[in-house]
Amino acid sequence: MNLRGTYRPLLAVLAFSALLGPGLLAGCGGALRGGNRGGVYEFTVVSRGIIEKTVSSTGTINPVATVKVLPRMSGKVERIYVDYNDRITPGEVLAELNTDMLKLQREQQLAQVIKARANYELQRLNHENQERLAEKNLISEYELKNSKTTLDIQGAELSAAEASLKAIETEINQYAFITSPINGIVLERNINEGDTVVDSSSSNSSSIFTLAENLEEMQIESWVGELDISLIKEKQLVRFTLESLPGSVYTGVVASKRLMPSVQDNVVSYNVIINVNNKDGSLLPGMTCSVEFIEERNENALLVPSAALRYSPLGLSEGEISEKVFNAGLAGLDAGEREAALGRRREQQTAQAQGAESRNTAAQTGLAGMLNPFQGMNRMRPPGGQGAARAAGQSRGTGREAPPPRPLWFIDGEGAFQCVMVRTGISDGANTEIVPLLPPGESGDGGLEGKTVILRERVQP
Repeated sequence: MNLRGTYRPLLAVLAFSALLGPGLLAGCGGALRGGNRGGVYEFTVVSRGIIEKTVSSTGTINPVATVKVLPRMSGKVERIYVDYNDRITPGEVLAELNTDMLKLQREQQLAQVIKARANYELQRLNHENQERLAEKNLISEYELKNSKTTLDIQGAELSAAEASLKAIETEINQYAFITSPINGIVLERNINEGDTVVDSSSSNSSSIFTLAENLEEMQIESWVGELDISLIKEKQLVRFTLESLPGSVYTGVVASKRLMPSVQDNVVSYNVIINVNNKDGSLLPGMTCSVEFIEERNENALLVPSAALRYSPLGLSEGEISEKVFNAGLAGLDAGEREAALGRRREQQTAQAQGAESRNTAAQTGLAGMLNPFQGMNRMRPPGGQGAARAAGQSRGTGREAPPPRPLWFIDGEGAFQCVMVRTGISDGANTEIVPLLPPGESGDGGLEGKTVILRERVQP
């Protein structure tokens, strides 16, 4: 997953003493409660940019439809009329097979037809005579039926001879000419003049031409793992690049995802088909590409490196961190919600003072425990805007529960640690979209854009 666009976080590694100046160092030490004076802080600036959440995969470019042409009769290749990359139309002759032996067979079969027709005509006259004799009771019924049966046999032999002649003529006039069934282009030619081909009904037969219907519309066959396949939807935007064309970025749209899984080394994946436009002809069949399925995208998001959301000051105790986080979170509540949160906070403090919770509980709870007083307060969800909706866990109508707010830490003008509470939205791993917690009815970025926050802290020996 990669960040696209104009976001370029400003990183500056400054010694804390140099930042505040020698005159403020003592005051700063008091604000930090004397902790980690030798720490070195790395800062970053909250800025706006484009962020995407993507699913990465690889794929192969293929024509939308290919046709393999097999011969309908066996024989020697007499002539070939097309070659690789030739444009073809339906019914166009691609190759011609030798028909010398077939023409001889046609002559022989024609003689068989003449013979069978003569026998049939003779027997027909004989049967007519037998019928007249039977009318005068000069022959038995058996002799009449025998005459009729012989006539039927001669008729069947004539039909079989005529059918065989028609089959030979069909091979000479049609099957000997291998034609194109589609309008497209020749991708592959597997025969040369003089080769012998085998009838497609034989198990030894193989394709002699591979045709593509249309290379202006191509498709990518990509495989997506079972953990990510639920994120792939039809008509989803896709971006892909090719090693053979560095610097070029192409787009496509998901056409379908196949339900038949592929299992290799206990890894399950599913085939996803992506339609792409190739009117310029730059995409060739068989090219491999790197694919990114765009799950979410925001072109005007407040962005901060994800590491800044994981930072917690080493110079503050757990109690001090909890207090600052709680006070910062109150800014996003109305009067009633603020009073409820304060009440929960007092209940927690009372329970801890009475020993209702073990000492280990507070350590294991961490940030989630600090934010417990705000649970269930839906008004903390930021108002308005697509990015805000995402950050509140409501994007795409999923109705997901809003993610808990998280602190961004900074150093105020007096050298003390402070934090601002934000909700997180799209993340590409390296960077995360943030939306500030604002009082009900307020909108905007809450002064976050351009704000310098702590990215990480290094302890000096």
